[in-house]
Amino acid sequence: MSAKVLIVEDDPTLNKQLNQLLENAGFSTITAYDGNEGLTKAISLPLDLILLDVSLPEKDGYSVLRTLRQTRVTPVIMLTAYGAEEERILGLKSGADDYLSKPFNFTELLLRIEAILRRSLPQTSPDDEQKQLTRHGIKLDKSKQTVFFADQPIPFTPIQFKLLWTLMQNPNQTLSKPQLYRLVLEKEFSRYDRSLDMHMSRVRRKLVMAGLPEDHLQTVHGTGYILL
Repeated sequence: MSAKVLIVEDDPTLNKQLNQLLENAGFSTITAYDGNEGLTKAISLPLDLILLDVSLPEKDGYSVLRTLRQTRVTPVIMLTAYGAEEERILGLKSGADDYLSKPFNFTELLLRIEAILRRSLPQTSPDDEQKQLTRHGIKLDKSKQTVFFADQPIPFTPIQFKLLWTLMQNPNQTLSKPQLYRLVLEKEFSRYDRSLDMHMSRVRRKLVMAGLPEDHLQTVHGTGYILL
């Protein structure tokens, strides 16, 4: 059964875009356009996750979230204004599980949703979880944490494996450094922190030394990385 997501967003265009994006990704969606409608649906319907805008008519997102948290533990991702650090902090204090600043990358949104659902939904069938990935001769086994290229093993640290796994899950998509910091390193991005660059450099060096063409794993300058 697909996860059910409530979208509470007053902008009709963005609401429609989010609805289409999530349905295309296999989710079941419900929409609301103001705080009162969103709260009513959030409390009365069985939901797996809620996308909640901060700036809503009738009742703002913080009020909706605080009321919701009195009776429900449904995961919530808050949608905040760009660069509004105080909104992010208030949202997390009010009980949000994550946040995204507008305008946001739809790929990042899907990755955030999937990460939260992996933690919150019961894993009724472990066999359903993807455990192996293959691309360009690279073979990853998640359960064994092993990396092979052309059937030859390559020693990877857990962080390096997680980084390569994330890129291989999203082929031909540029993943930004902030995305990778949160998904792989599990911390906030800092322009002064070079740890991600260090790990990526070692991943690339090991794969190229094993025979992978250099242009398959690229740096998108000023943005992030992509596995072609």
